[in-house]
Amino acid sequence: MSDDAGTATTPPRKRRVPARERLLDAAARRFYADGVAATGIDTITAEAGVAKMSLYNNFASKAELVRAYLDARHEEWLGLYRQRLTAARDGRGGVLAVFDAYVDHAASAHEHGFRGCGLLNAAAELPAGDEGRAVVRRHKEEVESLLAGHVGELLPGRPEEARAMAEHLAFLLEGAMARAGLEGAGTRLEHARTMAANLLDRL
Repeated sequence: MSDDAGTATTPPRKRRVPARERLLDAAARRFYADGVAATGIDTITAEAGVAKMSLYNNFASKAELVRAYLDARHEEWLGLYRQRLTAARDGRGGVLAVFDAYVDHAASAHEHGFRGCGLLNAAAELPAGDEGRAVVRRHKEEVESLLAGHVGELLPGRPEEARAMAEHLAFLLEGAMARAGLEGAGTRLEHARTMAANLLDRL
C-alpha cells in the first residue's frame, strides 16, 4: 500500500480575476443594458465587487473607462468575425462572415435583451468631438474596409466598384442593425445577410 493512500487531493485554485477585468466586465453589462449616462461609477464598482479607489487606480476617469469599454467591444466583434472567417473559402464567404459576426452578436445573451450595436448606442450619448465617438467611427471604418477587401477578391482590378459595393453593404448592415436593435431580435440581420448574398451572386 502506498504511503499517500487516502490523502485528499487539493482542489485547483480559482484564478483571481484582476480588478481591471472585473470593472470592464461590469461596465460592459451596465453600459449596454442601461446606457452610459445612466450608469454611475458606484453602480459599476458595486457590480464589479471592488472599491471606488480601485476604479481610479485603473482608469483616470469615467470617460477613460467608457473608451476602454468601446475598445473592448471592438475587439469582441473582431473575435466573432475572425471565428466566422475561418470557414470562408473566398471573398463571398468573407463578406458573409462580417454579416454573420453581427448575427452572432445579436444572438448573444444580453441581460435586458438585444439593444443593437453597443458602440453606436454609446456614441449616440457622447458629445460631438468626444474621443469615444472617434473610437466608434474607426470601428465602423474598419468594418467597411474589411468588406472592401473581401469584395475586392470578387472584383479583381476594379477597386472603385469594390469600394462602392462595400459602402452599399455597410449601409445595408448598419440599417439592419438599427432595426434589429429596435425590434430586440436578429431577424433583420439574417434578412440583410440573405440580401448581401444575393447582391454578391449578381457580381
